[in-house]
Amino acid sequence: MDHNDNHPSQSRVELHERDYHKKRRLLAWVLSITALLITAIGVYSAYIYFRTKNAVDDAYDSSNRVQVKNGEFDGKKKFAVLLMGTDTGALNREERNGNTDTIIIAVVNPQKKRYTLMSVPRDTMAEMVGADEFQVKKINAAYPIGGAAMSMASVSKLVNVPIKYYALVNMKGIMRLIRYVGGINIRPTLSFEYGGYIFKKNQLTHMGGGGALAYARMRYDDPAGDYGRQKRQRQVITTIIKKAVSLNTLTKLDSVLESISGSVKTNLPFDALRQIVFNYQDATKNVKNDYLHGHNATINGASYQVQSTRELQRVSDYLRAELGLPLTTVNNNETYQNKRNKIAGFDFKNPDSQDYQIYDDYQNQNSQGEGDY
Repeated sequence: MDHNDNHPSQSRVELHERDYHKKRRLLAWVLSITALLITAIGVYSAYIYFRTKNAVDDAYDSSNRVQVKNGEFDGKKKFAVLLMGTDTGALNREERNGNTDTIIIAVVNPQKKRYTLMSVPRDTMAEMVGADEFQVKKINAAYPIGGAAMSMASVSKLVNVPIKYYALVNMKGIMRLIRYVGGINIRPTLSFEYGGYIFKKNQLTHMGGGGALAYARMRYDDPAGDYGRQKRQRQVITTIIKKAVSLNTLTKLDSVLESISGSVKTNLPFDALRQIVFNYQDATKNVKNDYLHGHNATINGASYQVQSTRELQRVSDYLRAELGLPLTTVNNNETYQNKRNKIAGFDFKNPDSQDYQIYDDYQNQNSQGEGDY
């Protein structure tokens, strides 16, 4: 017997070399798969990024372009945006520029980790700032008359707060957005039936797009009238924000973007929106809800909400403080009209509707009388 029969046919060096090549091939295969996955994730992320950018670019209003300063949305600076909702795009309404039945001044305050939603009643008397000639109408008419530029200018002048950004969504957009985030859960502020939907006070209710829109739109059966509707609108908006912030999947984000396509307009560019999403999440933890408390009045036979000078000053002081701006005296068409109407006998302490006169000689008065008007 040859002792060499028990020896391996290959040397130890040759065996190790073969194992080494196997390990190298395995490592190369693993690295290839990893690289492929990383590439796929990168491609998909880029796809989502550009899809997001394209969706935002479609919504971007270049006619109201504003220069965004470097670091303006760094997560530390405060800012304001005018939120508007138009009564178009659903319920068989096909108007291109409907009235903005929802008007909310949103102020984000990262230092206090909160945002404020200040509702402006749709029937509020206001000067149409930027019109070719002096006009006083309901504030919700500013958008169909002069677009977003007039809406921002008119609301800004009304409360003496600078507003240069806006976001507008129609009813179809709201319905689709709520549908694609999986609906929202709300405890109704009162019991009522509207548009085929039934709501029970304080009963946690899951609402899809149609139900939430019906809940937010009902006006005449609310004892608080339009103020009650404003409260429900703010409730829907804050709930959507909380739900949207909780979204953490690319697939859901893609669906949300698809849902609002063609239903939103804003002059916030893509990079600004991206910075807001990433830098201000802590500011969504708390919300302050408020609204302008108006008085019923009749102007040329039409029903209006007239804001007293004291109320305008209250809201202006609060919003300016939230934005870190110095407090200043509100001095505009509305305060001038209030002064003239007080002299004529209009009483803001009277809860009944009263006749209110518009004086066309308003010339941006620099001074006004004293008193609760």
